[in-house]
Amino acid sequence: MKKCVLVSGGAGFIGSHVTVELIEAGYDVIVADNLSNCDLTCFEGVKKITGRDDLAFHKVDFCDASATDELFSSNRIDAVIHFAGFKAVGESVSEPLKYYRNNLTSFINVIEACRRRGCSNILFSSSATVYGEPDSVPVTEQSPRKPATSSYGNTKQMCEDILRDSVQAYSEIRGIALRYFNPIGAHPSALIGELPRGVPNNLVPFITQTAIGKRECLSVFGNDYPTPDGTCQRDFIDIVDLAKAHVFAVRRMLEGKMKNEYEIFNVGTGKPLSVMELITRFEAANGLKLNYKFAPRREGDVVAIWADPSLANAELGWKAERDIDDTLAAAWAWEKHLAE
Repeated sequence: MKKCVLVSGGAGFIGSHVTVELIEAGYDVIVADNLSNCDLTCFEGVKKITGRDDLAFHKVDFCDASATDELFSSNRIDAVIHFAGFKAVGESVSEPLKYYRNNLTSFINVIEACRRRGCSNILFSSSATVYGEPDSVPVTEQSPRKPATSSYGNTKQMCEDILRDSVQAYSEIRGIALRYFNPIGAHPSALIGELPRGVPNNLVPFITQTAIGKRECLSVFGNDYPTPDGTCQRDFIDIVDLAKAHVFAVRRMLEGKMKNEYEIFNVGTGKPLSVMELITRFEAANGLKLNYKFAPRREGDVVAIWADPSLANAELGWKAERDIDDTLAAAWAWEKHLAE
């Protein structure tokens, strides 16, 4: 019998790509989302990519404990990947209670439903924001977690702790936290990709929206950082590579291959790229010139961070493979698809 994976927040950017990879790896998938930060565009794209017209969508708010429990009680769920949560860093600074209430409550409800309904395997969508401004780069899983620079980042740290403590307290639960670096790009089919509501919070949608004329000018926040070209350095990872890491992690849990009941893995390329380098590579990959300007530094931005992904490479058997130019070409193809 096929194993079944619940993807909470499965209609969003990362969730939709993970759903594709899970289906293509032979899993049954249940997609659930409250559509507070997305619509069904990517879900419909997932059905086209996978040929799964019968893929079920459940509109569920995971902050509703009874609705969450009902989803678990009416389906056989072997593992859950938890994405559902608010994710705008800037908004989290101005509306912290909104973020704490939503992101913590939803995850607690998922863990409680897992315990009640016999689902032992929980994969949490964490973030490199937990490292803050690191003492040294690249960061390993043993690098210290620094005080978060935003409520969003703090909820990632707190959810990691909630999962760790739950695993320690409840013998029936296992957990993995994947710490993502900077997911970018779109599926090569151009049928799913990043679809921000309103003003994008992430760099690549800003780039593609500027390229297509939705936005007049791209602002580069800060060109006086202590980096080779003065702009921030990040670990940009292709969204499909990132999605595949979840398949490896879920398989590790379901096949009983975990070495500890709670594990953490960095999911990145290990190769830093500056903001200006990314812009230049986008222009070259797509034969475009972008209108951009330098703007003052943005509060909360880390100067430079990138992953040491060697633990995930060795333990999960996963490695980032896609070329950055292909990633940026896919992002542009997705933007053009949206404009059709």
